[in-house]
Amino acid sequence: MLARYRPAQSAVRPSGAPPSWAERNPRRLPAIFWRYLLLLLGLLAVATYQNHSDVEKTVSNEASALAALYRDVSAYPDPMRSELEAFLRDYTHYVIDEAWPLQRKGIVPAGAVKKVAAFFSHLASFEPETKSQVSLHRATLSEFNTFFEYRRSRLYSVTAGIPPVMWYTVAVGALINVFMIWLFNLRLGTHLLLGGLISFFTGTMICLIALLDHPFRGQVSVSPQAFELIYNQMMQD
Repeated sequence: MLARYRPAQSAVRPSGAPPSWAERNPRRLPAIFWRYLLLLLGLLAVATYQNHSDVEKTVSNEASALAALYRDVSAYPDPMRSELEAFLRDYTHYVIDEAWPLQRKGIVPAGAVKKVAAFFSHLASFEPETKSQVSLHRATLSEFNTFFEYRRSRLYSVTAGIPPVMWYTVAVGALINVFMIWLFNLRLGTHLLLGGLISFFTGTMICLIALLDHPFRGQVSVSPQAFELIYNQMMQD
């Protein structure tokens, strides 16, 4: 089909000037453009999928750190144990029922800031009396730092995504792609079939990138299932 491509007539060259590369290879121009457009879409698709997978891993790691933290505080003596467990149950309940709906709207939840600060303040006030309690307290503080790092990574991912300038580039490339398809000198039926297939594939790639761009939004968003499992299996009375 590329053999039937008929480029527009170029401007008149000065007498004796050699033809340019574009004039010598007119059939390669559409193929080169499609190659770079598909390369751009492919790189964006891989980047968004990798980011989506990284966010899923971050959520899973945060939930695992929360479970380990809950396990550690369960070894503290009362009344410290009951108070710390209550803090963690309240935090987990907030993440599932309040924070996640906000994340699906692209809003960074801020309600747990005071909850986490209150938990750490209460944990830091504990004074170990035996060597085993010293070791337990040191391990709990280390686990809290790990949990806090994963939590910050999850909150940062709420608003992360492809920069708008990249979306403008994709939109312009898709429009140029449609324009170049109509430069072929083909029968109407062949034109519609070729244009429809290429446009369908390009649109599918763009939709895939858009669905994976924001990990907490849309039909394929990251779910709070990891937190729900921990809450149901470890924290319910």
